[in-house]
Amino acid sequence: MVSAKQYVVGDDKGWTKDFDYTTWTAGKQFFVGDSLVFNYAQGGHNVFKVNGTDFMQCSKPLVGAPLTTGSDEIPLKTTGRKWYICGVAGHCASGQKLVITVSDGSAAPAPTPTSPSTGAVSRSIINAGFAAAMVVVGFFGVVMF
Repeated sequence: MVSAKQYVVGDDKGWTKDFDYTTWTAGKQFFVGDSLVFNYAQGGHNVFKVNGTDFMQCSKPLVGAPLTTGSDEIPLKTTGRKWYICGVAGHCASGQKLVITVSDGSAAPAPTPTSPSTGAVSRSIINAGFAAAMVVVGFFGVVMF
């Protein structure tokens, strides 16, 4: 079980223009149950959750209001790609956008290492011996003819 984490977007820089959020996400893993916190000067920025197309085009969504408190916490409730932009004119184009991938957190259990059984080892040795014998027989068959 993975314990929930709270990620402050941009760490001490917060949610701002001219920041590389792709680098910020590098090495981080986001899971259902975690949350994002967008810290910024209230009135200077906002946060829109958008789809991939709006993200690429830096377009505010047609429906939905932005988050504007200056300390917006967004719980990650579902898996998949999540896109966020600042809707203030020019901010998204200046790099104020974030994309993450959220996983479910249920990793498959690691396989238990096992040693081969004595029977399996014996069969491997017998099979290797048989193959070697066939090569020898084949060699002598070629030499004799």
